[in-house]
Amino acid sequence: MDKEEKEAIRQILSGNRDAYRVLMDRYFVQVHRIAFRITGDQEDAEEAAQEAFLRAYNKLPGFRMDAAFSTWITRIAMNTALNLVERRKRDLAHHAPRIADAVTDGHVQVADDKASPEQALLDRETESIRKQAMDSLTPMERTAFTLRHMEETPIAEIAVALNIQPNAAKQAVFRAVGKLRRALSPVAGGLV
Repeated sequence: MDKEEKEAIRQILSGNRDAYRVLMDRYFVQVHRIAFRITGDQEDAEEAAQEAFLRAYNKLPGFRMDAAFSTWITRIAMNTALNLVERRKRDLAHHAPRIADAVTDGHVQVADDKASPEQALLDRETESIRKQAMDSLTPMERTAFTLRHMEETPIAEIAVALNIQPNAAKQAVFRAVGKLRRALSPVAGGLV
Protein backbone atom coordinates (compact mmCIF):
# COMPACT_ATOMS: atom_id res chain seq x y z
CA MET A 1 0.00 0.00 0.00
CA ASP A 2 1.40 3.39 -0.94
CA LYS A 3 1.76 6.49 1.23
CA GLU A 4 -1.27 8.25 -0.25
CA GLU A 5 -3.57 5.34 0.61
CA LYS A 6 -2.16 5.01 4.14
CA GLU A 7 -2.57 8.73 4.71
CA ALA A 8 -6.15 8.68 3.38
CA ILE A 9 -7.03 5.77 5.68
CA ARG A 10 -5.38 7.50 8.66
CA GLN A 11 -7.40 10.68 7.94
CA ILE A 12 -10.65 8.73 7.55
CA LEU A 13 -10.09 6.96 10.86
CA SER A 14 -9.37 10.37 12.44
CA GLY A 15 -12.80 11.58 11.33
CA ASN A 16 -12.15 13.16 7.91
CA ARG A 17 -14.86 11.47 5.83
CA ASP A 18 -13.89 13.43 2.71
CA ALA A 19 -10.55 11.59 2.55
CA TYR A 20 -12.45 8.47 1.45
CA ARG A 21 -12.78 10.11 -1.98
CA VAL A 22 -9.09 9.30 -2.63
CA LEU A 23 -9.77 5.57 -2.30
CA MET A 24 -13.03 5.71 -4.25
CA ASP A 25 -11.43 7.65 -7.11
CA ARG A 26 -8.60 5.16 -7.26
CA TYR A 27 -10.63 1.93 -7.19
CA PHE A 28 -14.19 2.64 -8.31
CA VAL A 29 -13.64 1.69 -11.97
CA GLN A 30 -11.96 -1.60 -10.98
CA VAL A 31 -14.67 -2.45 -8.44
CA HIS A 32 -17.46 -1.57 -10.87
CA ARG A 33 -15.89 -3.67 -13.64
CA ILE A 34 -15.63 -6.72 -11.38
CA ALA A 35 -19.18 -6.23 -10.14
CA PHE A 36 -20.44 -5.93 -13.72
CA ARG A 37 -18.68 -9.12 -14.76
CA ILE A 38 -20.24 -10.98 -11.86
CA THR A 39 -23.76 -9.53 -12.13
CA GLY A 40 -23.91 -9.07 -15.90
CA ASP A 41 -26.09 -6.00 -15.44
CA GLN A 42 -25.04 -2.34 -15.45
CA GLU A 43 -27.51 -1.19 -12.79
CA ASP A 44 -26.74 -4.14 -10.51
CA ALA A 45 -23.02 -3.50 -10.94
CA GLU A 46 -23.50 0.14 -9.96
CA GLU A 47 -25.50 -0.91 -6.91
CA ALA A 48 -22.95 -3.55 -5.90
CA ALA A 49 -20.02 -1.16 -6.33
CA GLN A 50 -21.66 1.55 -4.23
CA GLU A 51 -22.64 -0.97 -1.56
CA ALA A 52 -19.09 -2.38 -1.53
CA PHE A 53 -17.59 1.05 -0.89
CA LEU A 54 -20.16 1.74 1.83
CA ARG A 55 -19.35 -1.58 3.52
CA ALA A 56 -15.62 -0.93 3.22
CA TYR A 57 -16.06 2.51 4.79
CA ASN A 58 -18.02 1.05 7.69
CA LYS A 59 -15.48 -1.74 8.21
CA LEU A 60 -12.39 0.44 7.73
CA PRO A 61 -11.52 0.48 11.47
CA GLY A 62 -10.98 -3.31 11.22
CA PHE A 63 -8.81 -3.09 8.09
CA ARG A 64 -5.31 -4.43 8.61
CA MET A 65 -2.81 -2.02 7.13
CA ASP A 66 -0.47 -4.89 6.18
CA ALA A 67 -2.86 -5.98 3.40
CA ALA A 68 -3.41 -4.11 0.15
CA PHE A 69 -6.55 -1.97 0.15
CA SER A 70 -7.16 -2.97 -3.48
CA THR A 71 -7.36 -6.68 -2.56
CA TRP A 72 -9.62 -5.92 0.39
CA ILE A 73 -12.08 -3.74 -1.56
CA THR A 74 -12.07 -6.26 -4.43
CA ARG A 75 -13.05 -9.04 -2.06
CA ILE A 76 -15.83 -6.93 -0.55
CA ALA A 77 -17.05 -6.05 -4.06
CA MET A 78 -17.06 -9.68 -5.17
CA ASN A 79 -19.00 -10.77 -2.09
CA THR A 80 -21.44 -7.89 -2.52
CA ALA A 81 -21.98 -8.70 -6.20
CA LEU A 82 -22.39 -12.42 -5.49
CA ASN A 83 -24.93 -11.66 -2.75
CA LEU A 84 -26.83 -9.40 -5.14
CA VAL A 85 -26.91 -12.12 -7.81
CA GLU A 86 -28.29 -14.58 -5.26
CA ARG A 87 -30.91 -12.07 -4.09
CA ARG A 88 -31.97 -11.44 -7.68
CA LYS A 89 -32.35 -15.16 -8.32
CA ARG A 90 -34.64 -15.45 -5.30
CA ASP A 91 -36.63 -12.39 -6.36
CA LEU A 92 -38.73 -13.69 -9.23
CA ALA A 93 -40.35 -10.30 -9.69
CA HIS A 94 -37.00 -8.92 -10.86
CA HIS A 95 -36.94 -11.20 -13.90
CA ALA A 96 -38.91 -9.41 -16.56
CA PRO A 97 -39.62 -11.23 -19.83
CA ARG A 98 -36.76 -11.00 -22.28
CA ILE A 99 -37.31 -8.90 -25.38
CA ALA A 100 -36.90 -12.00 -27.52
CA ASP A 101 -39.74 -13.70 -25.59
CA ALA A 102 -42.11 -10.73 -25.72
CA VAL A 103 -44.92 -10.62 -28.24
CA THR A 104 -44.02 -8.18 -31.00
CA ASP A 105 -45.82 -6.75 -33.96
CA GLY A 106 -43.41 -8.55 -36.27
CA HIS A 107 -40.91 -5.70 -36.48
CA VAL A 108 -37.33 -5.97 -35.29
CA GLN A 109 -35.96 -2.78 -33.80
CA VAL A 110 -32.30 -2.29 -34.63
CA ALA A 111 -30.15 -0.32 -32.19
CA ASP A 112 -27.47 0.55 -34.75
CA ASP A 113 -28.75 1.69 -38.13
CA LYS A 114 -25.49 0.51 -39.72
CA ALA A 115 -26.11 -3.12 -38.73
CA SER A 116 -28.50 -5.18 -40.78
CA PRO A 117 -31.55 -6.64 -39.05
CA GLU A 118 -30.06 -10.11 -39.57
CA GLN A 119 -26.77 -9.10 -37.93
CA ALA A 120 -28.59 -7.46 -35.04
CA LEU A 121 -30.62 -10.62 -34.51
CA LEU A 122 -27.50 -12.79 -34.62
CA ASP A 123 -25.74 -10.47 -32.18
CA ARG A 124 -28.66 -10.66 -29.73
CA GLU A 125 -28.82 -14.43 -30.06
CA THR A 126 -25.07 -14.79 -29.51
CA GLU A 127 -25.24 -12.53 -26.46
CA SER A 128 -28.15 -14.56 -25.10
CA ILE A 129 -26.25 -17.82 -25.52
CA ARG A 130 -23.14 -16.35 -23.90
CA LYS A 131 -25.19 -15.04 -20.98
CA GLN A 132 -26.90 -18.42 -20.53
CA ALA A 133 -23.49 -20.10 -20.50
CA MET A 134 -22.21 -17.69 -17.82
CA ASP A 135 -25.45 -18.11 -15.84
CA SER A 136 -24.86 -21.88 -15.79
CA LEU A 137 -21.80 -21.31 -13.60
CA THR A 138 -22.02 -21.21 -9.84
CA PRO A 139 -21.26 -17.79 -8.34
CA MET A 140 -17.86 -19.10 -7.17
CA GLU A 141 -17.00 -20.44 -10.65
CA ARG A 142 -18.19 -17.25 -12.37
CA THR A 143 -16.15 -15.08 -10.05
CA ALA A 144 -13.02 -17.22 -10.33
CA PHE A 145 -13.35 -17.37 -14.13
CA THR A 146 -13.96 -13.62 -14.39
CA LEU A 147 -10.99 -12.76 -12.23
CA ARG A 148 -8.65 -15.18 -13.99
CA HIS A 149 -9.60 -14.79 -17.64
CA MET A 150 -11.13 -11.32 -17.82
CA GLU A 151 -9.22 -9.45 -15.13
CA GLU A 152 -6.01 -11.54 -15.50
CA THR A 153 -5.73 -11.93 -11.74
CA PRO A 154 -3.16 -14.47 -10.48
CA ILE A 155 -4.55 -17.63 -8.85
CA ALA A 156 -2.97 -16.68 -5.50
CA GLU A 157 -4.91 -13.38 -5.44
CA ILE A 158 -8.13 -15.11 -6.51
CA ALA A 159 -7.70 -17.54 -3.61
CA VAL A 160 -7.21 -14.68 -1.15
CA ALA A 161 -10.15 -12.72 -2.58
CA LEU A 162 -12.48 -15.73 -2.42
CA ASN A 163 -11.09 -16.91 0.93
CA ILE A 164 -10.25 -20.37 -0.44
CA GLN A 165 -7.07 -22.39 -0.98
CA PRO A 166 -5.15 -21.82 -4.25
CA ASN A 167 -5.97 -25.38 -5.43
CA ALA A 168 -9.66 -24.72 -4.88
CA ALA A 169 -9.35 -21.50 -6.90
CA LYS A 170 -7.65 -23.41 -9.73
CA GLN A 171 -10.38 -26.05 -9.64
CA ALA A 172 -13.12 -23.40 -9.76
CA VAL A 173 -11.51 -21.83 -12.84
CA PHE A 174 -11.03 -25.26 -14.45
CA ARG A 175 -14.67 -26.25 -13.81
CA ALA A 176 -15.90 -22.93 -15.20
CA VAL A 177 -13.83 -23.30 -18.37
CA GLY A 178 -15.12 -26.85 -18.87
CA LYS A 179 -18.75 -25.82 -18.40
CA LEU A 180 -18.36 -22.86 -20.75
CA ARG A 181 -16.71 -25.02 -23.41
CA ARG A 182 -19.55 -27.51 -23.26
CA ALA A 183 -22.20 -24.79 -23.33
CA LEU A 184 -20.59 -22.87 -26.19
CA SER A 185 -19.32 -25.76 -28.35
CA PRO A 186 -22.53 -25.97 -30.46
CA VAL A 187 -22.18 -22.28 -31.29
CA ALA A 188 -18.50 -22.59 -32.14
CA GLY A 189 -19.03 -25.70 -34.21
CA GLY A 190 -17.15 -27.86 -31.73
CA LEU A 191 -14.03 -25.69 -32.00
CA VAL A 192 -14.17 -24.34 -28.47
